[in-house]
Amino acid sequence: MTGQEDQITATLEGLVETGEIAGAVALTSRHGAPVRSVAAGWRDIAAGEPMTRDTIMRIASMSKPITSVAALMLFDEGRFALDDPISQWAPEFARMRVLNNPEGALDDTVAAEREITFMDLLTHRAGLTYGAFHAGPLAEAYATTLGMDLDSHLTPDNWIAGLASLPLIDQPGAGFHYGSSTDLLGFVIARIAGMDLGELLAERIFLPLGMSDTGFTVPASKRNRRALMYGFDTDGRLEVRSAHPLAFLAERPEHLSFVSGGAGLWSTADDYLKFARMFVNDGAVDGVRLLKLETLRRMTANYLTAQQAAAARIMGMPVFSGQGFGLGVAVVTDPDKATAIRCKGGIGTVGWPGAYGGWWQADPTDGTVLIFLAQNALDMGRAAGGAGLGVYVAISEFHSLASTTGR
Repeated sequence: MTGQEDQITATLEGLVETGEIAGAVALTSRHGAPVRSVAAGWRDIAAGEPMTRDTIMRIASMSKPITSVAALMLFDEGRFALDDPISQWAPEFARMRVLNNPEGALDDTVAAEREITFMDLLTHRAGLTYGAFHAGPLAEAYATTLGMDLDSHLTPDNWIAGLASLPLIDQPGAGFHYGSSTDLLGFVIARIAGMDLGELLAERIFLPLGMSDTGFTVPASKRNRRALMYGFDTDGRLEVRSAHPLAFLAERPEHLSFVSGGAGLWSTADDYLKFARMFVNDGAVDGVRLLKLETLRRMTANYLTAQQAAAARIMGMPVFSGQGFGLGVAVVTDPDKATAIRCKGGIGTVGWPGAYGGWWQADPTDGTVLIFLAQNALDMGRAAGGAGLGVYVAISEFHSLASTTGR
């Protein structure tokens, strides 16, 4: 084990011992050198099963860059233009309404000034949101109309129709609003391709790259490698989470046809590394080309204005610091101001985290790719004194150590 791995292991094991995280896996790759790996803590505390490099975890919003790449692969084939209105394939969105106040009455709306485009979905400027981000009528409307965010009981077509029946919170193109844009993007490209989104991702990305442990479900033969989801009780102590308002955390019912391109994938650190390496290898991995170089450069360019980046919020907190947003990924624009929670590196470094403690970034300026996976569900409604924030400490410490040691 290298000095870098020793330091990262000590940091993660310290957070495990203090009950900040149940366990984590961290990988560091640079210019094709042997991957440095650390696994600390437990995937099942009660059973004494340790976290291992091949542990399967739900990666939540780390799914978004994958779905975005699949969309851009179809773009590369000329199947759509970025400025095309999505109503060409999802006519349900032809005539949208926009709320005058996102927390106000659902019938207090004006007509959308233009239609939603693929560019809007890829940059989260479609005026879509997540219901959980709101306290007003929109929160209940999202929950009752769409069901769970990751594992809805609806069919894809019914979910699309339900989302289209809800008003937008902003005019298309006006501002960055994190939400269900990538889920909708996934279903639209599935319509374009004429297949289920899971099949599309497997055919275009998972099978060519050898991502054999990635998908929307975990096969029975692999469930022994799946990590339990942990959260925090009202005293701030780790506890197993068997249920969550957003998703099924253990067994996903087999009858569900809905899959969340925005947050529903399960994966391993090594599988995600195979995907992330394309961002430091000009759109290809081990001879498998996913994107044309010019499309990769489009994906990793910033499309937010300074005002849009400054105004962006998630749960009232600023989203970006020294970053903008490309086509499905955060992009470093100011290395001196960038923070590791999104991505931090040279100009053009990309990444995006997941709600259950997953995180990654790829820095094309030095060829490094960092992957961090955990299974800690942050639920501030139940957690006391900021319990659960330790996973972000772990990510920041991992980033700092991986960036400054062992090179």
